[in-house]
Amino acid sequence: MSAAEKMTPLEARLAALGPLSGAAFGAARAAARARLGAMGLPGKRDEYWRWTDASALNAAQPPAAAPFEAGDEAPVFGETDRLKIVFVDGVFDAAASDPLELAGLEISRLALAGEGHWAEGLYGALEADGQSPVARPFAALNTAVASDGVLIRVTGRPAKPVHLIYIHADATSDPVLHHLIRVETGAELTVLESGPAGARFNKAMEVDLAEGARFHHIRVQGRDHERRAVTGIFARLAAGALFKSFTLTANGVLTRNECVIDMQGDDAVAHVAGAALGDGARAPFHHDDTVFITHGAERGESRQVFKKVLKHGAVGVFQGKILVKPGAQKTDGYQISQSLLLDDDSQFLGKPELEIYADDVKCSHGSTTGAIDETALFYLRSRGVPVQEAVSLLVLSFLADAIEEVEDEALKDEIVGRLEGWLARHRD
Repeated sequence: MSAAEKMTPLEARLAALGPLSGAAFGAARAAARARLGAMGLPGKRDEYWRWTDASALNAAQPPAAAPFEAGDEAPVFGETDRLKIVFVDGVFDAAASDPLELAGLEISRLALAGEGHWAEGLYGALEADGQSPVARPFAALNTAVASDGVLIRVTGRPAKPVHLIYIHADATSDPVLHHLIRVETGAELTVLESGPAGARFNKAMEVDLAEGARFHHIRVQGRDHERRAVTGIFARLAAGALFKSFTLTANGVLTRNECVIDMQGDDAVAHVAGAALGDGARAPFHHDDTVFITHGAERGESRQVFKKVLKHGAVGVFQGKILVKPGAQKTDGYQISQSLLLDDDSQFLGKPELEIYADDVKCSHGSTTGAIDETALFYLRSRGVPVQEAVSLLVLSFLADAIEEVEDEALKDEIVGRLEGWLARHRD
């Protein structure tokens, strides 16, 4: 038996990624590798992976995925004035990126960080905290082996957002990127993300918000039909901080988006929302949103709003939890997950959870699955609206609650335009 055949799946996965010579934050990386070794890679017996097959994410080599040709479609957020940071198959593209300079920001790259960097001691800290009470192996793997990413310290209110652009060029690329963002007291930042990044993509983002800090995150995940991705957002909120994240996902064989938020300060606000569109006609589609929000202080407000539209055998998963710790009085927590099944072959699996240890709170959750409202469809058809256009209108109406979580009207219009384009391309 060869040495490779004697390896465990985890050993083979790490060996395939190769050594990281001169990587920054060695102590944090070593601690992450130890965490990963203790927990191992996920499997069907893991409670929060029983509906999502992790075998393609666990494999030493990613399954090949053909890069998607966008044709003449306009670039995502192309009309927005923003600072562009481009990665091609996980490699920073300086020529395609803007200078990493903007008033109110300190931007550097993980690959170039040295001793004494402001992120030392913070890199991997939020991810480590997010491993309890639920293990998140791919996030630990990311912290241990990430080859690059951006380190952003926000000290003011920059004039434009930062746009992280991920380009997929190699059919077997396997990028691992880690971003760390620290928003100082009273500062504010908007981060945009778009693109498929690689055949298989592992990305982690840590967001540390000081008192009164504000962070907006809008993400459009790439249209590659064959891509696979696992992402994790780990956020920590001090008193009066605001965190808002919205994700639009279309296509992809497998997407797992995790979000772990720790609301440590009084009067903090955290909203997480997503809209997923899946059509299994050309390639399988499996989309998993797994969210865990912890209220650890008074008067916190959280919202989880997730909508999925599924057809031709597509599968959607939502696992969301609100944990209210003792003493977190006046908590206001809301969670809704809904799916719209456009045929009888698709499937939605939901696991909403509340765990409350305070007695003066307002928390609720709901999860529904249904088909197109035939009465509403008949109403539109009776007024001369063609059937496919009527279905598209009803789908957009269904997704509206999630899209409303985007505060910027121009960005909201961009999201709606992308949705309309997808619906037009996927009419039966």
